[in-house]
Amino acid sequence: MSYRCEAISIEGFVQQLAISYIGHGYWFYVTGIIPERKDPRRVDEKLLEQYDADLSKWTRARHRRAGLANVHYIRHGRFFVLIASRGRHRFFEDEPNHKDVRRDPIRFAGYSIGYRMGVDRRMHPSVRIHPDEYRTLKAYLLSIACHRSVEKLIGEFRRIRFEPYAPVRRQLLNLLRAVNRLRAEAGFEPVPISALRLRRRVVKPFGEPHPASCTPIQRPAFDSVAAA
Repeated sequence: MSYRCEAISIEGFVQQLAISYIGHGYWFYVTGIIPERKDPRRVDEKLLEQYDADLSKWTRARHRRAGLANVHYIRHGRFFVLIASRGRHRFFEDEPNHKDVRRDPIRFAGYSIGYRMGVDRRMHPSVRIHPDEYRTLKAYLLSIACHRSVEKLIGEFRRIRFEPYAPVRRQLLNLLRAVNRLRAEAGFEPVPISALRLRRRVVKPFGEPHPASCTPIQRPAFDSVAAA
């Protein structure tokens, strides 16, 4: 099997899904979890064959011109996403309960991955901390805001695991402001903005390229989600 679909990290999974797939018009999706009793790579092979996902970029381009949809498949651990572009494809017949990422973002590992209008009034892939996760994180940070030293709070902020895509950066800045608001009311020193990691790391979703691979890793510029 030459198609590369097994992301080696959460960060790689999110990056590939948001930037390389959703950012290129793949908006219709289903998710699933492979049962423990099944071999994930056997499931990969089955789904790739069923939905004809193992295609070259040239074949995908011909499909688009003919009004046909294309499908991508990606998995991390036992969680997978099948995601299709607009057009005719058996995916839409076989998966009648599919969702549209523009209305129903994909929830994965505490992230919410969707497609939204950015501050520049254009549509972009959108990666943010899921609201449930964000509320939990905010409640925790506010509970310790006035009970920890600046150094301890810097450590807490630096342990936040979410990659700082533009929406995540705004969420992190909001958390910092909320913490510092409480600290100011109590007469404590503010936590500096340097406590936040605000530059996203670009990773190789599938690890080092395999010579037989037909799925190139697409790495758009950092600013491709800057306005999302």
